[in-house]
Amino acid sequence: MRADVNGLSWRTSSYTNSDGANCVEVSDDLPGIVPVRDSKLADTSPVLVFPAAAWSSFIGAVKKG
Repeated sequence: MRADVNGLSWRTSSYTNSDGANCVEVSDDLPGIVPVRDSKLADTSPVLVFPAAAWSSFIGAVKKG
């Protein structure tokens, strides 16, 4: 899956510590897909793009442990 990720707004998890280490950023700007990148390398990180339903399932599984 490909998407134009230039100019997107990015956010990190509320669990991110103050230095932003070991986290990912996601964008909510594109309907139906979720772009994800490494917060430590925000300007140079490759961006992975997931279908929104797959990302939601992943987050649900992580929350369940």
